Formats: sequence, structure tokens, C-alpha cells
Amino acid sequence: MNVNSINDFIFYLGTIYKWLLIAYILLSWVPNIRDSFIGELLGKIVEPYLAPFRKLIPPIGGMIDVSPIIAFFALGFVIKGIQYIVEIIGNLF
Repeated sequence: MNVNSINDFIFYLGTIYKWLLIAYILLSWVPNIRDSFIGELLGKIVEPYLAPFRKLIPPIGGMIDVSPIIAFFALGFVIKGIQYIVEIIGNLF
């Protein structure tokens, strides 16, 4: 397995997780949909990632939660960082 294929795999996993995150955020706009099977499944996948951001960033005005937006951008940085580390390690060997 070469470095490019590993980085492509990381990119695709990150993209899938970003779409799951977007879907979960959009579900919050529709009443009671988070209680459905899909809402609960997405919650189990996405909430462990969002929880630390929600602890650090309080809602604005007590209602608007911007932590998912920050988490979304942080995920992009994490993906790029992992790809960079994989590339450095790949160049060593």
C-alpha cells in the first residue's frame, strides 16, 4: 500500500464523517427527528466527537450552538494533519 492510497482512504473516511456531521446538524432543525432510528444512529456516531466541543464552547445567547461548526472545521484540520503525518512517515521508508 503506498502513501497516496492511504491518504485517499483517510480523505474518504473524513469526507463521510463530515457528511454524517452535516446530516446530524440538519436533523436538529426538524422537530422530533432525532428520536427516529436514523437520528439515534447518527447521534451515536457523531455525539462522541461533538461532546468535547460542546463542553468548551457555550451556546450563543443560550440558544445557538456553534460548536458543531467549530467541530466541522477542526475535523478538516485533523484530517489534513493525519495525511501530512502519513506522508512524512511514508517518505522515511
